[in-house]
Amino acid sequence: MATASPTPGVPRPPERDASVGQLLSVVTSDLQTLFRQEVELAKAEIREEGTRAGKAAGMYGGAGFAGYMVLLFLSLAAVLGLANVMDGGWAALIVAAVWAVVAAVLYQKGRSRMRTVSPKPERTVETMKENAEWARHPTR
Repeated sequence: MATASPTPGVPRPPERDASVGQLLSVVTSDLQTLFRQEVELAKAEIREEGTRAGKAAGMYGGAGFAGYMVLLFLSLAAVLGLANVMDGGWAALIVAAVWAVVAAVLYQKGRSRMRTVSPKPERTVETMKENAEWARHPTR
């Protein structure tokens, strides 16, 4: 019969003449512990990926605000400067086209950083595969 181990959380191996029920109890207990540990690993990985996603989203926001401020002040200066040599409408159109290109570049950079974020807890999936393989063939 499996008795309490001197080390908490680490069960003592069952005795040689333990019944099938006792052995199943030990296996069930071990599986429950393993499952809890896998859940904790998944939570940790999701928190880590959430942090990375939050930082990428912050970069999107920062790029948007900075782009807005630059767009506002430089656009006004550029339109006024170009209006000295051409019609004001054409000057405004040229400046708007330049800022459209800048916005596209910022969007692409943010998008590429967001693609590095993995929503799947890779380590947990790998250890779950290993656990399933072990459960199928425990002697390998």
